[in-house]
Amino acid sequence: MSSILTNNGAMVALQTLQSINKNLGMTQSEISTGKSVATAKDNSAVWAISKQMESDVQGFKAIQESLALGESTVAVARNASETVTDLLTEIKGKIVASQEDNVDRDKIQADIAALRDQVSSVVGAAQFNGLNLLSNKEVEEGSGTVNVLSSLDRSGSGVSSSSIQVTKQDLGTEASAITAGSTAVATADNNVTGEGDAAAFAIAASATTRNDATFTVGTEVEAGQGYNIAISAGAGAFGGTALNTAALDDIKYVARDGDTRTDVAQGLADSFNKYIKDKGFDDTGVSASVTDTGEVTIVGATGNTADNFSVAVNSYGSDDTTIGGGLEKLADVDVSTEDGAETALENIESLIQTAIDSSAAFGSSQGRIETQADFISKLSDSLTSGIGALVDANMEEASARLQALQVQQQLATQSLSIANQAPQSILSLFR
Repeated sequence: MSSILTNNGAMVALQTLQSINKNLGMTQSEISTGKSVATAKDNSAVWAISKQMESDVQGFKAIQESLALGESTVAVARNASETVTDLLTEIKGKIVASQEDNVDRDKIQADIAALRDQVSSVVGAAQFNGLNLLSNKEVEEGSGTVNVLSSLDRSGSGVSSSSIQVTKQDLGTEASAITAGSTAVATADNNVTGEGDAAAFAIAASATTRNDATFTVGTEVEAGQGYNIAISAGAGAFGGTALNTAALDDIKYVARDGDTRTDVAQGLADSFNKYIKDKGFDDTGVSASVTDTGEVTIVGATGNTADNFSVAVNSYGSDDTTIGGGLEKLADVDVSTEDGAETALENIESLIQTAIDSSAAFGSSQGRIETQADFISKLSDSLTSGIGALVDANMEEASARLQALQVQQQLATQSLSIANQAPQSILSLFR
């Protein structure tokens, strides 16, 4: 049935033309933007995923900058610590030369002093953007480590950041100290327990009597906390005042951030043994030893009941102490005498090892940062590629579709024109 009121053919042709125009508009948008999903209305799920991934890529770009800054900072510290190692090796050569009798030890000592000053200069200049990883003297907790932002970790519970922790190494030559006249921390809080804790404990030098004292350093070691061992009541072969300590600095250790109870215990034992040796009593059997649980045992002489002495252990707050450098023993190197030359040869090995350990630690950290930076770069590229696979338009397909839709548009226009002319044929029925 024909009707001049309802033209079904024209309606179908119009709907077809509208659909083609809509698809043509979408194709033209893909070509102009280069994206198949340019807005949330194109595909809300894919658009949301791509935007989340884009935010991660932007975050990884910031992480790459952080890693570059961290790598440069660690590289400066590593180069400086390697230079210090070379300087200490050169000092060792001077010390070895001083062992010969027919040498001018004073001139050798002058050379060593110059090299020691150069070590201090290198350590002081080893900073990048104001951060010096070769100095660890702050008393604030956590100041002994530097965190380099290394990753963003996304999980079902959200996003968290990860860091590469770089530990400071102290290669300074400054001496640690406990200020004269300082007040000891109260016994209940002095982080020391056992024999000699804040009160003199007598060590009897008898073959039939226990001749040692044992004390333990607590687990709560704070930066700047100083520990000292006082020796009193020296008798017998020790000659009383010959063995007794006269100052808080005689046998001491000042903790830096990151130190453990074992570090403190070892530092006290080393200081005790050095004091005994300097006093000339190292051949009497008097010594201090350490366990890995922070326990220090001081052993007295045996065989002579008169060789007695007492020990007392105290600690002091950071307001009364100065944190020394890791190479503070370098200041004690003096080859101007034969005894000094022998002692220096014993001490230089430990100083060189300290510098080598620092260089190795920085080298390990720098290698890890470089590996992470390379990974983040590749990860960022992979995410960018993934985003492209989700939202980028296939330009070859879009080009072919555009041409097909343009032809369809022309045909649909013709079809609509023909459908609109259909009612004209009804006029012939009334002629």
